[in-house]
Amino acid sequence: MTAAFLEHVNVTVSDPQAMADLLVDLFGWRIRWQGEGKGGGHSIHVGNEDSYVVAYSQGGQMKAPDRYRTPGGLNHIGVVVEDLDAVEAKVKAAGYHPHNHGDYEPGRRFYFDGPDNIEIEVVSYA
Repeated sequence: MTAAFLEHVNVTVSDPQAMADLLVDLFGWRIRWQGEGKGGGHSIHVGNEDSYVVAYSQGGQMKAPDRYRTPGGLNHIGVVVEDLDAVEAKVKAAGYHPHNHGDYEPGRRFYFDGPDNIEIEVVSYA
C-alpha cells in the first residue's frame, strides 16, 4: 500500500492570477489548470506534477479572521525548496518581507505574508 500524501490545498484569494504568478515566480511551479470554480468562482491550480495550490476567488473582498485563533483557519502554507537564500531574495524582490527565520533540526526556514495576508513558510532541508 502506498503512503498517503497531500495533493493540494485550496485557498480563497482576492486575485487568483496574482497569487498564481507569485507562486510560479518564487518556486518555479507552473499553472496546471484554470477555469470556473465552485459557485461561479475562478480557480487556478499552480504547482508541479505531484501537488499544487488552488488560488480561488468568487470576487469577495472580506478580510480573513485571525488565522491562528479561528478554528478552521489556514495558518500557513509550507513549501520545501533547495536554495533557501535564493528564494528569500526572490521574496524580497517581489516586495514581501521575510520574518521569523529559524535554523534548527531538521532544516532552515523563514515565513512571509503573501497576497491577502496568507502566510507562507519556506523551508530547506539541504
